[in-house]
Amino acid sequence: MSDAVSGPVSDLPLTGIRVLELGNYIAAPTAGRLLADFGADVIKVERPRTGDELRNWRLYAGDTSMLYRTLNRNKRSVTLDLRSDAGRRAVLDLAARSDVVLENFRPGTLERWGLGPAELDAANPDVVLVRISAFGQTGPLAGRPGFAAVAEAMGGLRALVGEADRPPSRTGVSIGDSIAGLYGAFSAVMGLYQREASGAARPPLNRRSMDVALNEAVFSMMESLVPDHLAYGVERHRVGGRMEGIAPSNAYVCGDGASVVVAGNGDSIFGRLMEVIGRPELGAEPDLAANAGRWLRRDELDAAIEAWTRSLPRDEVLARLDEAGVPAGPIHTAPDIVADEQFRARDMVQYFDVDTGGAGPARVGFPGVVPVLDGVSVPVRHVGPDLGADTDDVLGGLLGYPADAVRAASGEES
Repeated sequence: MSDAVSGPVSDLPLTGIRVLELGNYIAAPTAGRLLADFGADVIKVERPRTGDELRNWRLYAGDTSMLYRTLNRNKRSVTLDLRSDAGRRAVLDLAARSDVVLENFRPGTLERWGLGPAELDAANPDVVLVRISAFGQTGPLAGRPGFAAVAEAMGGLRALVGEADRPPSRTGVSIGDSIAGLYGAFSAVMGLYQREASGAARPPLNRRSMDVALNEAVFSMMESLVPDHLAYGVERHRVGGRMEGIAPSNAYVCGDGASVVVAGNGDSIFGRLMEVIGRPELGAEPDLAANAGRWLRRDELDAAIEAWTRSLPRDEVLARLDEAGVPAGPIHTAPDIVADEQFRARDMVQYFDVDTGGAGPARVGFPGVVPVLDGVSVPVRHVGPDLGADTDDVLGGLLGYPADAVRAASGEES
């Protein structure tokens, strides 16, 4: 178990990089979280009084959700009133002292506020600008709003999620936003590397402005969906817990009612799996030697595997498959993850005392940092901060604003 790490960060890869985050919800904050995890000083700008709307998403008690605490860990929170001249001036002053600016407003919003690429470039000719939006900064849909749900649908993902005889389903998290956030963080590091490699030859503004669209981020994860269609006329469909063209790979119910995922689709793995379940004759059939043949008989194979899994409790199923070298695993819930020895060994659940709306702080576990360095997760320094917790330090300390200027920029006077 880990606790918050206080003090300066000196040995992480992004130490010394400052990021100004002008985003809310999930996409840009995910990018900011990834950068903060590895040492960047991420200053998150929030609106006065209410802050990022994520503070209220899945809020079961208290005034700040665990979703916000998770996605905004290791950051500093500053309140700025972007409707005011003082607030907008503070953004430009912070941009002048930052390496990266992250934003996920609808295209044109920053420009209307006088905080667009031209103004940011004037404030800091070296700044890397990462812009995340539903459909990108150009094209006929650029100005249209859209959340991850829409991006997942238009990027091709929703059509493949769920059972064939039911309407498309959704994954249980905002995966489209998270994928875009990953691309946002990659874009920031790419821009920083380009800036470093260019030396005195400063990259032009258009090469320092990274344009991430949610629907394109989702589409980029769809493997050969479009190439298969254009090359072979194939249109993929929902196949439930399976993956089209790959068999056997599915979830199977065990004798104690628990379920496991078994991935026996490798050619040599398939033979070992058939031995384990007592069906060696299937493993020896020539037309089941490759995935194409196994896919044609997927129902038969799934029935044979589940007949075996239903005869044993989950732990015995997993033990026998592990001994045979067949990839398999339990379907974990949150309590399972907390108790899992592998997660624990790599410090992937880190604990903090957090206000959850009760009489005192509660001990809460949060996801660790990926990728792992030196065998265990990088320690999370602190969970997402209270609203405006760092306004005085950032505006007064970093920018040197006097107290009245801090109040004007942060909206305390309005």
